[in-house]
Amino acid sequence: MQPEQWIDVTPEKFNYSLDHFVIPRHYENDLQSILIPNGLIMDRIEKLSRMIVDETEGPLVVCCVLKGGHQFFADLVSFMKKCVTKSGHNVPLSLEFIKVKSYENDQSTGDVKISMTDAELEDLAGKNLLIVEDIIDTGNTMVRLLKRLQTFKPASVRVASLLLKKTHLSCGYVPDYVGFAIPDSFVVGYALDYNEYFRDLDHICVINETGKNKYAVTK
Repeated sequence: MQPEQWIDVTPEKFNYSLDHFVIPRHYENDLQSILIPNGLIMDRIEKLSRMIVDETEGPLVVCCVLKGGHQFFADLVSFMKKCVTKSGHNVPLSLEFIKVKSYENDQSTGDVKISMTDAELEDLAGKNLLIVEDIIDTGNTMVRLLKRLQTFKPASVRVASLLLKKTHLSCGYVPDYVGFAIPDSFVVGYALDYNEYFRDLDHICVINETGKNKYAVTK
């Protein structure tokens, strides 16, 4: 995928005031700014759904990476069901769910935990997979997940990520489909969390230090 195939989010152009949108009152003091409003998110997901269907002919297993990817997954699948291929038919879809955990507070732990058993993964053999993720940060988690999936010999694997973080810590991995490339900030909302908080926020926002301290995990 070439850079022009995603929306490049910059702080200069994407820095909406919290006063201009509806924010849950319990988060009003915990956010720095709105990076991507919900309406823009939805329009971009509809476009991604058309791109994916245009490049798909046979049945597709859509795999949601939980928990952060569930909202993107639900909206993407909803749009995909309404799309038709260039030859004029719908793509048969089946759904799977993978829980992957690699973060605590705003730092990667370096340890990737995958919920599916070998027996469950064996069912993916010979099938076309679309992995749906909320955000690619360093890329290390997705690279490890894909390596694990490939051992079970699926027919094909593509990845759709709503967000791609522009960070110097990136391993260089780029998904097949990207909604937005975002600055190197910790973002929350639209089901992206900070220690399980902010999933109930519709917009994608930058968390401030007050929010990080308020919801930090303490040991």
